[in-house]
Amino acid sequence: MPQSDYVSLTGGGNPQSVYQSTTEPHGASKSVMETVKRVIGTAIGAQDKHALIERDAQPYIISSRDRTGKAAHPNARMPSAPAHTAEEARLLGAMPVDPMDDIELRSVQLQYPNQRGSIVGQCDLRRVPTDKGDILVAVQGDTTKPAIVTYHDLGLNYASSFAGFFNFPSMRSLLDNFCVYHVNAPGQEEGAPTFPEEYVYPTFDELGAQMLFVMSHFNLKSIIGFGVGAGANILARFALANPDKVGALCLINCSSTQAGWIEWGYQLLNTRNLRTKGMTQGVLDYLMWHHFGRNPEERNLDLVQLYKSNFERSINPVNLAMLIDSYIKRTDLNIARTPSGSPQTSASLKMPVLNITGALSPHIDDTVTFNGRLVPEKTNWMKISDCGLVLEEQPGKLAEAFRLFLQGEGYAFGALQKIGRLSRSGTVESLSY
Repeated sequence: MPQSDYVSLTGGGNPQSVYQSTTEPHGASKSVMETVKRVIGTAIGAQDKHALIERDAQPYIISSRDRTGKAAHPNARMPSAPAHTAEEARLLGAMPVDPMDDIELRSVQLQYPNQRGSIVGQCDLRRVPTDKGDILVAVQGDTTKPAIVTYHDLGLNYASSFAGFFNFPSMRSLLDNFCVYHVNAPGQEEGAPTFPEEYVYPTFDELGAQMLFVMSHFNLKSIIGFGVGAGANILARFALANPDKVGALCLINCSSTQAGWIEWGYQLLNTRNLRTKGMTQGVLDYLMWHHFGRNPEERNLDLVQLYKSNFERSINPVNLAMLIDSYIKRTDLNIARTPSGSPQTSASLKMPVLNITGALSPHIDDTVTFNGRLVPEKTNWMKISDCGLVLEEQPGKLAEAFRLFLQGEGYAFGALQKIGRLSRSGTVESLSY
């Protein structure tokens, strides 16, 4: 509005003048109705709904919808966003907001889950000949150090199963004192060629016997076994047949019995789908249940997506069907706990065993049955809370338990103290069973 049309109001010593408007337009005195119109027009004009203009020194109000018809007035112009002062902003309670512009997400790119191949570059891959064909062994660490032999579970291989765990800070320190030999079941490595239809996949007893070829190839006298699921069963069979070659066992979700009817039926359907259709949703759901238990998305959605991606992209479905078929045809370990006071028989594991499961794992009952068939003096059963897949969901607790287990067996006591300091400093969570 033109500034020349207003003059400063003189108080004249009247104390009530402080409650009057600070400016008044020139001209004759206004009626009450005109004054009300002017006040309303001023208030609404701040919201850009009406405009107050002058014609013949008489203020009047026009609606914004009528401006097109009044555009000829010399003082009429399009309203703009109100320019509030700092004082007005404090009175109004908020500064005016500029109109928001559309933001183009030009720098956002799709990201896929990282593949669990982070230990591939740290390993020396070797093809070891056996009586049932060559198998892939990934060697991680100094081969002059004591040997730890790992064996993976169904649907996984050495990279996808052990990459996260052996890259955990405390486990990296353990590699300074041990050499890890990651054994892959035949045809389970990433990019493995499909076995021909006439190929006869080894039984679990034969898979266990392949450890002799691995030990002979690397000139190993004794090993520490570290197995998960199906791999734990294979290492247990090897330890039963060759107790002098195994110093200790750490077995996770190990089953010592043959497959039940429900498991046999599910897995038979899975193998048929894998051979004819590939990785179907039913097979994927079963593998997720096998590794994580029920409702894994509620615990770690990113980890679940990572494993689903691995099952869909990295595993040869035909070769996996052969491994699963061998798994459901496994025989009972035929071991029994020796009664107290009687001489120990050969039908039990003679080496120390760390038997581990997760509180949310579907294999808790299997580990309890397995524990009941082992020698109490040489067995420790452990259920780790808040996890199904212990290696991924609670690597700190598992690393601490494994460290104490090795320390109790006299392996590299001084060097393992460094791992203990990492655990106590907060790198590894405290144990909670």
